[in-house]
Amino acid sequence: MQLPQYDLNASETGTLEVSDVVFGAPENAELLHQALVYHRANQRRGSSSTLTRGQVSGTGRKPFSQKGTGRARQGSWKSPHHRGGGVAFGPSPRSHRQRMPKRMRRQAIRAALSGKASAERLFVVEGLDEIEKKTRAMAETLAAFGVTGSALVVTGAESQAGLAARNINRVKAIRADLLNTLDLLRYDAVLISPEAARRAGEIWSDTRRVRKAEAA
Repeated sequence: MQLPQYDLNASETGTLEVSDVVFGAPENAELLHQALVYHRANQRRGSSSTLTRGQVSGTGRKPFSQKGTGRARQGSWKSPHHRGGGVAFGPSPRSHRQRMPKRMRRQAIRAALSGKASAERLFVVEGLDEIEKKTRAMAETLAAFGVTGSALVVTGAESQAGLAARNINRVKAIRADLLNTLDLLRYDAVLISPEAARRAGEIWSDTRRVRKAEAA
């Protein structure tokens, strides 16, 4: 398929031939949601922790006599209903990691890139990898494309765009081989260099199922 190609001033300069498999994949909202949950869950640290009544420091003496006080019987000040006592059913450190098959993760990236392309929120920008290493240069390019919200800048292996975008809020620069579904869904517009588009096509267009024995 053909994608329009622009210069840094958002003037159309021609078209770029890209992979139909990567940039023309069908919509799959369920798969994108599953990939989003997978990435977000694997970012959780799982370090929340509370003390149970057995872990709270304090005396083990009975607060007061069982009978004769007119009050409800109590066995310990460490009970959850006492101030400073333990927490009942509180969180404890654990792993939130989830698993997702590699083929599904790759297909989710294709669906996310294709969704940006069909919504006309993916711009192939010629000269993006050679942009001046200044915040002003990247800000002017984003303004030329009418990007007022968040933007993901996808670059080739050797690029200066990361230095130009690092001081702009809600703008992230990433290499094509590090693309992931979370970033593609999180950012509104995607600016990608021709080299990065070709690299993404090389990486994500292979849909074959390669077994370990065959790969070896």
